[in-house]
Amino acid sequence: MKFFDRVKKFFNSSDEDTISLSRINELFSINGSGEYGDDLSEITYYTCLKVLSESIAKIPIYLLDSDKRRVMEHDTTPILQFSANDYQTPAAFFSILEYNRNHYGNGYSFCQRNRSGDLEALIPLDPRYTQIYINNTGNFTNIKYFYLYCDPRTGKSYSLNYEDVIHVRSWITEDNGIVGRSVREILARMLQGSKASNKFLSELYNRGLIANLCVKYVGDLKKESQNKLLQRIEEQAREEGRKMFTIPAGFDIIPLDLKLTDSQFLQIKQYTALQIAAAFSIKPNFLNDYSKSSYANATAQNLSFYVDSLLPIITYYEQEMNRKLLTLEELKRGLHFKFNIGVLLRNDPTAQADIIQKLIQSGVYSINEARNLVDREPCENGDKHLANGSYVSLEDLGIAYRKNQTAGDEINAESQE
Repeated sequence: MKFFDRVKKFFNSSDEDTISLSRINELFSINGSGEYGDDLSEITYYTCLKVLSESIAKIPIYLLDSDKRRVMEHDTTPILQFSANDYQTPAAFFSILEYNRNHYGNGYSFCQRNRSGDLEALIPLDPRYTQIYINNTGNFTNIKYFYLYCDPRTGKSYSLNYEDVIHVRSWITEDNGIVGRSVREILARMLQGSKASNKFLSELYNRGLIANLCVKYVGDLKKESQNKLLQRIEEQAREEGRKMFTIPAGFDIIPLDLKLTDSQFLQIKQYTALQIAAAFSIKPNFLNDYSKSSYANATAQNLSFYVDSLLPIITYYEQEMNRKLLTLEELKRGLHFKFNIGVLLRNDPTAQADIIQKLIQSGVYSINEARNLVDREPCENGDKHLANGSYVSLEDLGIAYRKNQTAGDEINAESQE
């Protein structure tokens, strides 16, 4: 029985004919119960995961030949362009794969193939139930390994060949790059402190942004009386619309003025957020922090984000997919996968028009290639490349002048005769 048929048991039981959305969510939930881990409650960590996952998801990937032309007649084309599997689009597939790579350190996907070896679907695997077993008894240059996936519902284990699993990992590893480590493992203490600060602010909001109070009185009260008094004062303070509350005679309330600025709470929290973002190579402007930048230089920021943050990740994906989805003969023919990063580097309309015009005039783009960039249909005779006819090579500099001079000399010679 094929692996995908076995995985279907997770969705279908003997008394069910349809797959419910809740059961699909259960398979791809973070902890199996539909609830997300505590680390996702830290807003900076969540934002970094969101930025990276959505950035990878929105970049289309194409199969190109050696001449950079798109290959449409290939078994991977419908999978990567239209539907990764029966319940996920390519964007959703790459989004969850990138999320797993960052949150767990490893993103796994099973390549389901038919009997002819053609790719039928890409099935993401939960990293918490996927293990790598290495046969290290042979020479270290010829170590073999395989993946073991355990179905969380049935408890059954399935051995998968490494050639049938797309494995994208983080750059942090401790075993020669076989298994990646998640960023949250490295930032455990920092995330713990950041979550503690969020909890403190939440409790402060619940108290109406009022610092602690000290109730001063003369005499002695039993513990039960103290608790009853404090409870009554707190109830009065929390009553809707109340601006004042009463206290018994002989009692006094002294506020404990706790200011966040005195303890540099906001500065420390901001510094922690920037450190977490830096671990993901996320720029401050993606966290809506424009203190040292401006909204106007969005193009430069997108270019910096692509070069510094996304380019290594995209390279990991492209090389892994070339290795697992293409045969050796296809690689020798020059076939390769390529993410279209043009969607990230789009400029404003004025700058885009200026760049396209220069590329047409220099002969890099044809008219139809330029129209395709702005989502326009091709025009007749628009596939010809244009160039300035006055351009000549270096060795031909002055050739027109020499020809004119030669022609003039011939005319003068004829007139003298």
